[in-house]
Amino acid sequence: MQLLRINHLGIAATGLDEAMTRMARLFDLTANHTEEVPEQKVKTAFFPVGESTLEFLESTDPDGPIGKFLAKRGPGIHHICFEVDDIAAAVASLLAKGVRMIDQAPRNGAHGCRVAFIHPAETGGVLMELSQGPGTAPSRG
Repeated sequence: MQLLRINHLGIAATGLDEAMTRMARLFDLTANHTEEVPEQKVKTAFFPVGESTLEFLESTDPDGPIGKFLAKRGPGIHHICFEVDDIAAAVASLLAKGVRMIDQAPRNGAHGCRVAFIHPAETGGVLMELSQGPGTAPSRG
């Protein structure tokens, strides 16, 4: 598994409109992409910052992952996402090492990416996401 870069920092928000207003007021940032991801029960807004991105997440279901996070912890940093060269190989490698995963196989994420989450118990309390972009061919050696 090769980590290519920090892709984004995920931030749980009570509302995307409020987050977009705040980012515009504080930093003159505008979301370059918004999307609903029904599989993950969220609406997202992405703000480019240099070579990375801030992803704000609004829950569409109180029983979804972000809804539960907000109920337990309130708004704030939810996860860090690393871009990988081959998501299937990365998940298989971690599982072979006995790493506790939230996802046993990659699933659909925003932007058409394939994603998988590592359980925070494995990372010292930080939820970590692995992501491979659409059209990104896995490396072969």
